[in-house]
Amino acid sequence: MKPTSSLLAATLACLFALSPARAEGPYRNPDNKNPNDISEGTYPVPYKMPTVAEITGTLQKVRGYMDSVTPTRIINKKTGEPITDLNTPVADAIFEPSKGDFGIQVYEMGLVHSGLLRAAEATGDRGFTAMTERHFNFFKATKPYFTAQEKQFKLERANSFSRFLDPRSLDDSGSMCAALMRARAAKVGPDLSDMIATCSDWVANKQFRLKDGTLARKRPQAVSLWGDDLYMGVPALAEMGRMTGKRAYYDDAVNNVLNMSSYLFNPQVNLYTHGWHAGMKDAPNFYWSRANGWAVLAMSDVLDVLPKDHPGYPKVLAQLRLSLKGIAERQSGSGLWHQMIDRNDSYLETSASAIFTYVIAHAVNQGWISPAPYGSIAQAGWAGLQTKVTEPGEVEGICVGTTLAGDQVYYYNRPTSKHALHGYGPMLLAGAEMIKLVTNPKLDIQYRVRTYHYLPKGGETDYREHH
Repeated sequence: MKPTSSLLAATLACLFALSPARAEGPYRNPDNKNPNDISEGTYPVPYKMPTVAEITGTLQKVRGYMDSVTPTRIINKKTGEPITDLNTPVADAIFEPSKGDFGIQVYEMGLVHSGLLRAAEATGDRGFTAMTERHFNFFKATKPYFTAQEKQFKLERANSFSRFLDPRSLDDSGSMCAALMRARAAKVGPDLSDMIATCSDWVANKQFRLKDGTLARKRPQAVSLWGDDLYMGVPALAEMGRMTGKRAYYDDAVNNVLNMSSYLFNPQVNLYTHGWHAGMKDAPNFYWSRANGWAVLAMSDVLDVLPKDHPGYPKVLAQLRLSLKGIAERQSGSGLWHQMIDRNDSYLETSASAIFTYVIAHAVNQGWISPAPYGSIAQAGWAGLQTKVTEPGEVEGICVGTTLAGDQVYYYNRPTSKHALHGYGPMLLAGAEMIKLVTNPKLDIQYRVRTYHYLPKGGETDYREHH
């Protein structure tokens, strides 16, 4: 159940001191110790080397906020009263709603759990996975109740457990399925093999596909591809490969990366358009940032578990490198990326920026891309991201849920909200990977000529001309 409010408040109060201040810029880089240096600029974000303590403080705030706004109990939706009798189902029983509608089984929450697992790994603090254990233990305890409720009352989508009793889409299944398998591998939480079986069966066997096996949807056209589905389906397939050892799951994951890229990736600009519709050969491209984020996050997740001797490994890696090049070239002067990644007059958006920062930092740490210049690109991304976390741990500037649309006006004017869950998991991922980046023993991070250079350890440089 939820931690007590007094304990949570005391914990957060201690951690706030470790987090960077959110005072408005302009900022001067404190790593330049010469206050009279007329060549030192000012920045709209804290352009500096982040410390592990600062990053951890930010992660703790986000974790604490998530923990405080995601209750795990059953209530009567009409009276609001708690239901504790799990032997006799009633039709009005539901999961207690979360603040901001942060549903505890939605795909975005799967990404939150994946971020918490990464944060625990990066910090060594198992407290990061306490919320994951709480949620998953709740699933274990309440699934029989909601199964019985459905059998008796036939509520369908009004049943709080419907995503795992009757999945109908990749959104219902893939992201949370991958998180369940990652928690299982990390030995976090109870045995949820029954839930894994349901969600993985949907992704692998029941989701609508093209004839070539590409995961597809029947909306908004009769046959459509969504860039989002690279993440909604592919990592779950890869995790099934890791969990079962069956090569067919790896093959399916790789084929979907390559097939989806052949439909959606524009090699002239190294970006993904948001979607594709069968039979439309003259459709314009809309380069929505979060769709590009889903694509590179999916490829990163696949490479994490795909055997290196799999014939698809170098192909996925090559596609990731091309995508990150296109993304990196479009980073703004604040470290963040725009809602429409190729349109500088669209607003700066947090969730995609956090995904990009995570994947770039992770790719550097894994040796998939060069530390220079990508290390400093990730560092600059984090500089922008940390300004989006409020003192209570809310994440601001997140684009709300967005469908596959056919005009720029829609994309430009999607609202942002701190109650959009899409940015919380990516923020946790980004911070966790930044801790690994700034402590990477294979890197020498040099502050020279008022900026940062990420070098392989042992690389020789010569700055005598600047002395």
